[in-house]
Amino acid sequence: MEYSHLTNLATLLGEHLGRSDLTVAKWCGVHSRLFLRLKAGGGCRVDTFKEALRAFDALWPADLEWPREIPRPSKSKEAA
Repeated sequence: MEYSHLTNLATLLGEHLGRSDLTVAKWCGVHSRLFLRLKAGGGCRVDTFKEALRAFDALWPADLEWPREIPRPSKSKEAA
């Protein structure tokens, strides 16, 4: 798991919408301090990682480009 994927998405979305990591975590349905913990070098469970990634995919605004280096879950479904 690339925890940096989640922290990068949280940072990009938060900056784009003018919100904190705590607010973004709430939107994603994960523990409010998840992104802060990951940025500090901590980890999370696989199901938490996947849940957050799916939430980012669903919440991502159309006017913000998804980072190319991060596989987007909805793109994987389209290819299948």
